[in-house]
Amino acid sequence: MGELSRIGVAIDTALLEKFDELIAGRGYTNRSEAFRDLIRDELIRQEWESPDAQVVGTVTLVYDHHVRQLSERLTNMQHDHHHNILSTLHVHLDHDNCLEVLVVKGRSAAVRKIAEALIATKGVKHGRLTITTTGAGL
Repeated sequence: MGELSRIGVAIDTALLEKFDELIAGRGYTNRSEAFRDLIRDELIRQEWESPDAQVVGTVTLVYDHHVRQLSERLTNMQHDHHHNILSTLHVHLDHDNCLEVLVVKGRSAAVRKIAEALIATKGVKHGRLTITTTGAGL
């Protein structure tokens, strides 16, 4: 961490009480670190909205592995984008359903396109892209 600067913030008492409850529930020991994390989160969100930003993230998929050729289609798509997919985790949730988590990296636009294609594949019940940056600039 660089040089520290102190700031003052005026905030409604009721809002501050709710904030204190929130951060206590998340295990923060002080407001300063919670504020820093909120600021970092917004800065990172702004950064990865640029299509050319370098990002990392995960694509989470839940699907029925009995759907005809779904596993093969998903695997082929992953091979087509092997330069953006760093790793995968496959979990058998029950007799019918699987969970896959893919670790992805690359330009924001490319990562989003890959995630959207995987999530939209017929037979995928639910999917989500979680994206962030490396945080190198923070």
